[in-house]
Amino acid sequence: MGQISPQSKKITEKFFPENEEILNTTPALLKKKGFTDYEELIAFLNNLVAKHPQKIQLSFIGESQKGKKIPMVRLTNPNSSEKIKVWMQGGLHGNESASTEGMLYLLDRLLNDESYTSLLNDIDLAIVPMANIDGYLKVDRYAANGLDLNRDQTKLMAPESVVLKQAYTNFNPEVGVDFHEYTPYRKDYATLSDFGVTALYDAMFLYSGNLNVPKNLRQITDTLFVENARKILDENKLKHHPYISTTKVNGETHFSHGSVSARSSATNYALTNAIATLIEVRGVGLGRTSFKRRINVTFLIAISYLKTASQNQQLVKLAIEKASQQKNDVVVTSVRAVYKDKVDFIDLDTNEIIALEVTLRDALKSKPDIVRKRPIAYLIDENQKEIIEKLKILGAEIEQLTEDTEITVETFQIDEYDRSSVTYEKMNQQTVTVKLTEEKKNFKKGTFKISMNQRRSNIILEVLEPEAPNSFVSFGVLETSKGALLPIYRILN
Repeated sequence: MGQISPQSKKITEKFFPENEEILNTTPALLKKKGFTDYEELIAFLNNLVAKHPQKIQLSFIGESQKGKKIPMVRLTNPNSSEKIKVWMQGGLHGNESASTEGMLYLLDRLLNDESYTSLLNDIDLAIVPMANIDGYLKVDRYAANGLDLNRDQTKLMAPESVVLKQAYTNFNPEVGVDFHEYTPYRKDYATLSDFGVTALYDAMFLYSGNLNVPKNLRQITDTLFVENARKILDENKLKHHPYISTTKVNGETHFSHGSVSARSSATNYALTNAIATLIEVRGVGLGRTSFKRRINVTFLIAISYLKTASQNQQLVKLAIEKASQQKNDVVVTSVRAVYKDKVDFIDLDTNEIIALEVTLRDALKSKPDIVRKRPIAYLIDENQKEIIEKLKILGAEIEQLTEDTEITVETFQIDEYDRSSVTYEKMNQQTVTVKLTEEKKNFKKGTFKISMNQRRSNIILEVLEPEAPNSFVSFGVLETSKGALLPIYRILN
């Protein structure tokens, strides 16, 4: 469990001193070394249930690949008030230990600190504190089969992805927050400035610029939920920034900003018409360095989201209702805006903050690329049981034709096709272009029909439109070939 921190004492003391106000109430905080192990996690949760049986329920949503039961806790004050549903999770990447500990600290404070207990009057809160148990116990990012669970939320290949998504769907939240930590010492950073740099920000906010997420939800996420959390961090003299991470483009280091990708939680949750954010706290690779500070950052942001949800319950519910009625065109692919901007870092030579000009590839300023008319429904051949099962886990409501029926549809024929020889997340990705043809076809009784008049319509189109970057076709879940007709059809009228 021990990790050697790459961070100098000078940088820790100057920029990231410990927060001694955090109480030693969670398993890892009660010991000097290592992090919360599985037995300690279960004992901690059982203890909370024993002390507060009216307010907290413990259940197990499934098992990890190594047979560990995955706990979910649900908290609310028993009263007749209308509630807003909030989903939070930590530990989706197993080497991001403060995300799990921050969730445990949040549970402790919500139940034992009168400053926070009243938040549960208006909130129905579900928390999965250790989502990737096998990875967490090895301090390893990945699940036991090597999959990254935050790249698996449309193809759903890992058992943990399936049970987490099913639990999320069953709970049906209006607000979803996924807590992570990020790596402040990256290889790419060693090439910046004279002797390299390290990240400055205690927290970064990742939220969706995907153009199929209704604009009103994107605005509320940024200008209300994230903005309130920014203010809390400012009050506590903690540094924050919109999420950025490095990527290589023609050998040059660029910075990705924001998210459009349905395979990870920030956009995946948002496409279910929920307020959604992924929180990145500065911490991967630091071991126990600044551990209380990292837990505090996680805790403060979680409390801010709960307060904002509680105080704006009707606003959020009405916004989701409005978003669920949208009839916008489908943005199948989009292009990020690319521009220069300055980002602050800590210079490793001088231990001072410096501003570096970088190239940003900004998802929050994406422009549409492939756009097509929104269907009123999709049809899927009755033999496609695997993708139907995945759609159900994603929360799609599905019916079947009760008799043979002639219907005018648009068909997808694969016009251009390329299959990657390199596996990504254990899949050979497919890149396609398609030809759409309108025709009358006879569909058998039992053909699956998925109406787009439902709350989760936007995640449905992200997985069914074949060219979309995280579709079942793109990820190779639905294998195809040049000239093939896909077993998916669009109904326009």
